[in-house]
Amino acid sequence: MTNEERRHRLERLLDLAQVYRGWTRRELAKSLGRDPTKLVPGSGNPKLDLIVSLAEVLDWSIGEVTECLWAPSRGTDKTNSSGDELTFDDLDELAGEAYRRGDYREMIRMAVRARNVAGTAEERARSWNRELGGWDGLGRFNKTLDAAREALRENPISDDMRRLLQSNLANAYYVLWHLTEARTTACDLIDHYRSSPPATDRDRRTLAFSHYVLGHTHRRLIDSEPAHASRHAKICQRHLTEAQQQFELLATEMGSHLNGIARTCRGGILEAEVLLGSIDARLALAEINDCLNEAIDPQAISGDDLESYGWWCIFGCNITLRHITDERDLQRHMALFTNKADEVANILDNWAMRERVFSMQYAGHRRFVGWTGQPLRMTIDSEDIKMITGTMGRFPQFRQTGWNMLENACVVNAG
Repeated sequence: MTNEERRHRLERLLDLAQVYRGWTRRELAKSLGRDPTKLVPGSGNPKLDLIVSLAEVLDWSIGEVTECLWAPSRGTDKTNSSGDELTFDDLDELAGEAYRRGDYREMIRMAVRARNVAGTAEERARSWNRELGGWDGLGRFNKTLDAAREALRENPISDDMRRLLQSNLANAYYVLWHLTEARTTACDLIDHYRSSPPATDRDRRTLAFSHYVLGHTHRRLIDSEPAHASRHAKICQRHLTEAQQQFELLATEMGSHLNGIARTCRGGILEAEVLLGSIDARLALAEINDCLNEAIDPQAISGDDLESYGWWCIFGCNITLRHITDERDLQRHMALFTNKADEVANILDNWAMRERVFSMQYAGHRRFVGWTGQPLRMTIDSEDIKMITGTMGRFPQFRQTGWNMLENACVVNAG
């Protein structure tokens, strides 16, 4: 985008703000803290204070103003125009290939191109679903949420595609800790399948995934709503058991990679069972350690299989923090689980897991400080700072924890 194009956009926003408020140009300039003759900078690039003030005048978010000013115009990228030489199916397949090799930026690029040549609402919805998968892979979960919502606005699309998109929407809510929305969306899907059992493979996977999301949502609600912890643990156990069984069955028909998702379900069930008193915490931690022995060399494992071992580490952290009172044992278990989960997260570049690792490390450190009574500082290096910063941008609920870590830690040289 040229400076002239950005100047034009800024002028349009200023005109909108003036009309919205019913102000004269002079009144608008006063509100924005600017000279009426210099509202639009010659460079076309407004300073941050002008963007913030303009957002307040328009009653928009800062992000909405910046997107309006800097987002590329539709159809300006000739490689993504409707004159693309490749068909929708060609581009969709290229997006799928990019996903399989973990090139999520290319996956998003191919999805956008596919959408620009799509001939039906169904194809546009499919391209949005590809795009949300790319954003998910990059850990940009707010964009995952946006893509799912855009896909669900397409009409008409097939019922099973709509349900697939709803399950991905529920998962995006879950990852971002919007637990009420995740629970409601997943419950609606499961209620649908009670009256209309799945008739396609897509619906079977959607049903299994809905149980997965709902079960893990209630697992997180154990800490978010401690007064109802037992109730949430029971619901978690029920839905993750159902999800585990369904994914194990699907794995025999669609590929063994689904066994990794089933294993993740089993780990969540174990966390719920400990809270319900069905299994002793130390026996559960021993089972987790036995499971992790299968992943001594994580580089030899990939995909959902490897991810499941990382999540077992997180489940182990939750059990340890809730149920282990001996501080030396607590610190030993926490160090083991967070180190392993961090290794898995780095191999997979999994930001959701990183958020949990940093949160668990901070919680464990706080427990240690309380035990010793000494204001001991965490130790982090430059790579930790990089990852904490990235996590803060992706997870709003983590930002305060991130700032606490950055402001109070002792920084060492990573080399």
